[in-house]
Formats: sequence, structure tokens, C-alpha cells
Amino acid sequence: MRQRIIIAIVIALMSSACQKKASGQTVAVVNNEEITAAELNAELTNNSNLSASDPKAARNAALQELINRKLLVQQARSDGIDKSPEYLNQVRRTTDDLLINMLVSRRLNTSQVPSPQEITSFEAAHPELFAAREVWTLNQIIYPLPKDQAVTAKLNAAKTLDEVGQILTASGIQYTRDTKKVDTAVFPHAIYAQVLTVAPGEPFIAPGPDKAVANVITARQPTPTSADQARVLALNAMRRDQVNKIVLDRMNGLRATAKIEYQPGFGPPAKK
Repeated sequence: MRQRIIIAIVIALMSSACQKKASGQTVAVVNNEEITAAELNAELTNNSNLSASDPKAARNAALQELINRKLLVQQARSDGIDKSPEYLNQVRRTTDDLLINMLVSRRLNTSQVPSPQEITSFEAAHPELFAAREVWTLNQIIYPLPKDQAVTAKLNAAKTLDEVGQILTASGIQYTRDTKKVDTAVFPHAIYAQVLTVAPGEPFIAPGPDKAVANVITARQPTPTSADQARVLALNAMRRDQVNKIVLDRMNGLRATAKIEYQPGFGPPAKK
């Protein structure tokens, strides 16, 4: 009898030890899962919908959001979603993206801030973002990509938008017309430079995955970037270029030394 009593006391003590309590750095417990002060502070920082005018109300609202999230997560786990292939694949992708972003951030933090001369040179090399920035009015014809390369060649050689329409009609390809305004700041620099070589009134074609758009510029509205905005815009653009270069250089270096094995039929196409 005494042994049974001792065992019962030990079990009771173990049970109470496993029962988490809302104290110290634990601001709430949801079905024995803790919500910490650090989680609450992160929610207050990241949730822009929480008003900062009443700190206590904002804190309470943030805590309720965290509790709701915990309950939904617990239900998802109860349903076995955390064991599903779809979930595990997304977790891997999210983890990969986080690691890559942190890798790039570390290298960016050690890179030098562009000098005033470098910024000035960048602005001069990208007029579509700064002094020569414009809003273009485009007349467009949108059509599915032709399967016949001969039709594609005729479209690329067309001198007017009407001629593009005539070629499509003769080829039995349906199309739609549209008018759109586009800021030159959204154009990749290489495409902007190509468009500048097109004669006035001639169409330039932007192909997509399954459709193409033939465009003609019918109006140009100058909208130069102000001097106040130019430096910030230039720094951000140069930063993006730095990121792309860091990723590309590092990836090429890693590929040169990596051992990559493909299952038959999954390898990259042979270089010609």
C-alpha cells in the first residue's frame, strides 16, 4: 500500500511539473503551449493593424491574435497537416529562402556604400529612372504566341500596329486591343534601351510565356525624378544590383566545386 501511495505522489508531481503556467516570461498558456513575452513583442512590432495610441489595448489585441493563431496551429497539427508532404515541402522552401536572404544580408553588410561619384554615374547610365523618366501611353495588340515561326518573323518585321493586326488576322489568330500608361521606371534597363532604337510609330513586341504584346508609343509625358528622390532611388537600385551580383557570383562559385548527380533524364540540356 505504501509503495502505491509513493508511486501516486510521484506521478502527481510529474504531472504538475509538466503543466506550464502563465508566469515570468510566459504571458499565456494555450492548451499547455506557452506564449512568451518575446512572441508578444514581435507581434506588436510586426502587426501594423495594432494601434500604438493605447499600448495596453494594443498588447491585449496582439495577445488575442497570438492565442487564435496557437489554436489554429494546434488544430492543424491534430489534423496531421504538419506531417503532409505539401507542408514539409513548403517548410523546406521557406527555410531555404530565409537562409539565402541571411547569406546575402551578411555579404551586403560588409560591402561599401556607393560614393557620390558612383551614384552620379549610375543616374547618368539609367536615364529612364531619373532625368529622362517619362510616362508612355501605349496602344497595344495582345495575342497568343504563334506556333508558326514564319508568322513570328512577319510580326517582328511589321512597321505599324495595323500591320500586326493584319498579319494576325491573315494567320487566323485572334487578338485584342488595349491602351495602357507605363512609367519608364518599371522597364528593365536593357529593354528600355532596345525600345529607344525603335523608330517613332513602329511597334515593339514584348513576348510572354503564352502571349505577346505589340506596343506603339503614342504619347510621352516627362516625369523626371526630383533631386530629393533621386539619391534614395539610385541607392536602392544599386543595392538590388549588388544583391543580384552577390547571388550570381556565389552561385557560380559553388556550382564550380559542387558534386551534382542527376537521375537519367533530369540533367540540364547539353551545351551546343
